[in-house]
Amino acid sequence: MQLEPTELKPVVNRLKRAQGQLSAVVRMLEEGSECKDVVTQLSAVTKALDRAGFAIIATGLEQCLTNPDESMDKKEMEKLFLSLA
Repeated sequence: MQLEPTELKPVVNRLKRAQGQLSAVVRMLEEGSECKDVVTQLSAVTKALDRAGFAIIATGLEQCLTNPDESMDKKEMEKLFLSLA
């Protein structure tokens, strides 16, 4: 199943923000920041990545419903979903 880039613009934006947050985590570690601050920032990165993944899966599910000829089977979709759990 091919994903439409125009439908995923918000996901791309979210991933770019997560990329910036991850760079901040690395910088914080290199600068010797407080553990609590680093973990808080790392948690934000993790949540952003999870949300992006779920948004991609939701888009895929929607495409499966509208284009059944190009859809994945149930096992493949379940495997994708569980990979984020």
